[in-house]
Amino acid sequence: MRLTIVGATGGVGRSLLEQAVDAGHEVTAMVRDPRRVTRQVPTVTVDLSMPDPEIVRAAVAGSDAVLSSLGARTSADHGVVERGTRALMEAMRASGVRRIVVVSAAPIGTLPSPGRPHPPRHDPGDGLLMRYVGSPLVKRAFAASYADLARMEDALRESDLEWTAVRPPRLTDGALTGRYRTAYGRNLRRGLSISRADVAHLMLRLVERPEAFRQTVGIAR
Repeated sequence: MRLTIVGATGGVGRSLLEQAVDAGHEVTAMVRDPRRVTRQVPTVTVDLSMPDPEIVRAAVAGSDAVLSSLGARTSADHGVVERGTRALMEAMRASGVRRIVVVSAAPIGTLPSPGRPHPPRHDPGDGLLMRYVGSPLVKRAFAASYADLARMEDALRESDLEWTAVRPPRLTDGALTGRYRTAYGRNLRRGLSISRADVAHLMLRLVERPEAFRQTVGIAR
């Protein structure tokens, strides 16, 4: 497949790039700093906090799918996920690309957003400790980042694209195992962490799975 990987120098993005190249996919990397790209692949330099539509369109044109691990690196970056994803979707529509898989986060299903002002109070996959202690704490700690991710998911739901949002819990730098649990539309009970490499592995698996279109997918060890 021909894949455009967005954020290919971040934790999940780097794993996406390496696994995709190792699997024989034809990859274009979309990054802010091309010096940090770890594989010899075509690279497009763009800052998706202030996206240039022509550059983004050129990066996605001809791809079978876009895989995005966009995330804010600093507090000044808050908003980049929604803005960048909207720019990607516009470029995809202009180029005829339909498939996009993105990284979101486990708490987003219960977070209010403009498109979902009254979400469920609890995620059906969360246990009591996560519902009443863990989730409220992390929502407060990462309020701005999670609000950005929630608006990104709003944008995906509003679109007619074949999207999937992967919602991991706490990310680690552990090794790729390929052994993890998944669930459509909910989190995983006792799912406290997952490696970035395993998130990337799942994203690549989901690209060609129609049952994952327009779905959120929980993942955990």
